[in-house]
Amino acid sequence: MNAILGVFYHAVGGFASGSFYLPFRNVKQWSWESAWIVGGVASWIIVPWVMGSITVHGLVPSITSADSNTLFWTYFFGVLWGIGGLTFGLTMRYLGISLGMAVALGYCSAFGTLVPPIWDGKIDMLLYTSTGHYTLGGVALCLVGIAVCGWAGVLKERELNPAQQKATVAEFNLKKGIIVATISGILSACFAFALTAGKPIAKMAVTNGTDPLWQNNAIYPVLMFGGFTTNFIWCMILNRRNRSFGDYTDSQTPLLRNYIWAMLAGTTWYFQFFFYGMGDNYLPDGIRFAGWTMHMAFIITFSTLWGLVLWEWRGASRRTYSVVFAGLLLIVLSTVLIGLGTQA
Repeated sequence: MNAILGVFYHAVGGFASGSFYLPFRNVKQWSWESAWIVGGVASWIIVPWVMGSITVHGLVPSITSADSNTLFWTYFFGVLWGIGGLTFGLTMRYLGISLGMAVALGYCSAFGTLVPPIWDGKIDMLLYTSTGHYTLGGVALCLVGIAVCGWAGVLKERELNPAQQKATVAEFNLKKGIIVATISGILSACFAFALTAGKPIAKMAVTNGTDPLWQNNAIYPVLMFGGFTTNFIWCMILNRRNRSFGDYTDSQTPLLRNYIWAMLAGTTWYFQFFFYGMGDNYLPDGIRFAGWTMHMAFIITFSTLWGLVLWEWRGASRRTYSVVFAGLLLIVLSTVLIGLGTQA
């Protein structure tokens, strides 16, 4: 039952992440960087502290009691994750919601699942146990599913003329999108590394009386401040380069509406991590690291479905649709394979 709850919470987190970019579509007459950083203030600064204060006993003492090494690596991996998050937003611009998330999160899934157990010195568990074999097989199947989704994107580009591509994704650019998605996926996996580095903070939170279900919420303020640092610097550079600082105060734009939608997007993004932490705590210890692959697979599933609902694949042939659904099926099956590892 605990494993089932773990999968369920990962699914809820995947739905939040797969849906977070939708509110940004309602931000009007703002540059991308202005909308992105306003959403980022909510997702990386405000909401982590609010939810941490609600769910963690002694949030500040839990953080300040950590040694400098723990704080540095948690923050540092957060900075790298922030670069991944920044390029993740660019991926959505160039590839759309469904294809962009599929490609970026494929890389993220593989690196985020495999590196933490290696970091913890558990490589033997991966190589010499049935649980490890199921997990490795699930990761491999997930990557195959991502490759199939990527192939569907190539087919779509071949079938649609430039005008049709722009009609579904305004700035569609497959080559540029794949490059950005690769960078995004690899660096976004640093979120999993940051959680591993920040474990002493979580343990102190539990010692201070926090329910273990919420222990990761003690890590998020440090981790996400790293992500905010990267994105803030880059968005300010873009604001200066594009002369878009006026977005934040321009009364000629739907100012209040834009702030609300952008911050709603950021809040939705945060809740993927909130439920990710809950999901991980319900998974058995032996495969907890594989929760990252589950999380990524659910994000890809829901984002692909949103892409279909929003007609991002409009004009594509039946063959291309078949390839998309085949890739999606493989990704879902990868989570089933990892789940079987709990019984191995």
